[in-house]
Amino acid sequence: MTQPKNEEELAGLRLSCGIAARALAAVSKMVVPGITTAELDQGAISWIEQEGAKPAFKGYRGFPASICASIDSEVVHGIPGERRLEEGQIISVDLGTFKDGFYGDVAVTLPVGKISDQAQQLIDVTETSLKLAMEQVRPKGHLHDIGRAVQEYVEGQGFSVVRDFVGHGIGRALWEEPQVPNFYPGSDGPLLEAGMTFAIEPMVNCGTCEVKVLDDGWTVMTVDGSLSAHFEHTVAVSDEGCEVLTKV
Repeated sequence: MTQPKNEEELAGLRLSCGIAARALAAVSKMVVPGITTAELDQGAISWIEQEGAKPAFKGYRGFPASICASIDSEVVHGIPGERRLEEGQIISVDLGTFKDGFYGDVAVTLPVGKISDQAQQLIDVTETSLKLAMEQVRPKGHLHDIGRAVQEYVEGQGFSVVRDFVGHGIGRALWEEPQVPNFYPGSDGPLLEAGMTFAIEPMVNCGTCEVKVLDDGWTVMTVDGSLSAHFEHTVAVSDEGCEVLTKV
């Protein structure tokens, strides 16, 4: 279980997470038809390094890029390359930072030009599910209240929640215990305490919740080829409730 952070540690997280949030906002403005995902990756590197931080993902367990760029039926961990974005697609951009010993982690799903009504609904439902999840973050709340809120809302809207990949604790390591599922696993889980920090990241599919990893060892796709969306914030449990550390 992640240990509550003291005020000095929270200040370090706020710094790294702020850079992550601003970098993602900058990369998001670059998302237009015709741009390559490699260009998005380079834009992220430039922004992060400009602020004196390092991309957290590049080299992490061998990952070759600074962002994950996942298009349409790709759920997470898409590898940037020379593929050009096309009108009507959606793209999930996941970005991490490392600054002065602390990590930040944030993600968003964006339209590429004009998209279908179904794709827009998927984006809206996934973003709303993250907001509902963050409302469960408070002292003496239970960890699995987060996933319960996501699952109930998402399934109520006719979509499915990915189960094979989940959120996580975060701090001096990019991944800390505990796992933060986006569904209710059958128990309430541990009590939350002020100072605990998590990356909450619902992944939502239009079709089945089942996913597969491609031969590149990273890219995760929906088994049925349906669209998928991903939103993420790094948050801290505060005495008032939820502090969003990756908010611009």
